[in-house]
Amino acid sequence: MPTLYIVGTPIGNLEDLTPRAARILSEVSLVAAEDTRVTRRLLSHLGIRPRTTSFHQHNWRDKLAVVLAELAEGDVALVTDAGMPGISDPGSELVVAAAQAGFKVEVVPGPSAVTAALALSGFAGDSFLFLGFLPRRKKDRLVGLREASFSSVPLVLFEAPHRLRATLTDLNTAFGERPLAVCRELTKLHEEVFRGTAAQALEHFDSPRGEVVIVLRGRPVEAIEADEDQAGVDEDLRRMLSELRQDGVRAKDAVARVSETTGLAKNRVYHIWVELDRESG
Repeated sequence: MPTLYIVGTPIGNLEDLTPRAARILSEVSLVAAEDTRVTRRLLSHLGIRPRTTSFHQHNWRDKLAVVLAELAEGDVALVTDAGMPGISDPGSELVVAAAQAGFKVEVVPGPSAVTAALALSGFAGDSFLFLGFLPRRKKDRLVGLREASFSSVPLVLFEAPHRLRATLTDLNTAFGERPLAVCRELTKLHEEVFRGTAAQALEHFDSPRGEVVIVLRGRPVEAIEADEDQAGVDEDLRRMLSELRQDGVRAKDAVARVSETTGLAKNRVYHIWVELDRESG
C-alpha cells in the first residue's frame, strides 16, 4: 500500500537532514511542499529531482484531492520549508485525509526549532508549553500571554522578524523581568542567542532578521505558592466581610474591624469590600 511520509526537513543547516529523510525523498513519486522553490533547493543539494507540487495553507483545499489521487498511485512525501509539517506549519489536513482514506502514514523525524531553542535557552525542559505563533492583534496577544504567564514550565513561541519588537513589548508587559532567550537564525551561519529580559531584548534587537524562537523561563514555584497563599487569604477576607455586610455593618467599620483582626492593611481589605459591592450590585 502507498505511504504518506511526513518528513522533517532542516530548519537552517542542510547537513541536519537525516539519511532516512534523504532516502525517502529520493524514492517517493511526489513531494508535496509548502513552497516548491525552497524544497527544490534542498532536493538539488541532495542531487535528486522527484516531482514536486505545492501544498500550503492557501491552496490545501484545492490540492487535497489531487495529492490523494497521486497517493493512490505511489508514495508521497509531505514537507514544509523548515521543520516538521503540522507544527505551526501546513500539512495536518493531508495527514488526516490520508489516514481516513486508509493509506499508511509514517513520520520521518527531523530537526525541531522548538526543542533546539529550548536546549539553547538553558531552562529546564522536562516539560514545556508551546504557544506557536501569537495572535496578530495586540489585545489578543496580551490576553494569551497573561494566561500563559502563570505556567510553571518554560514557554516556547515563534515570531517573524518584523513582529519581534511588538511581541517583546507585550512580553515585557506580561512577564516583566522574567528571564528569556531569543534564538534567531537557528543552525544557520548567523545564529544568535540573546539571553536577558524582554526589556533588554528590545534594546538589543533594532532591525532583526531571520525567523525567531523565544523561550521564557517558567513561573518560579515560590511565586506560584505565593499566589496560592494570596488567594487563600483573599477568600478568608471575602468570607469575613460578607458576614459583616449581612449584619448591616458599614464599610468603614467593617474594614477597620477586619484589618485589626487580621493585621492586614486597610486598603487591601477595602479592595475586597469594593469587589463584594460590585458583585452584589
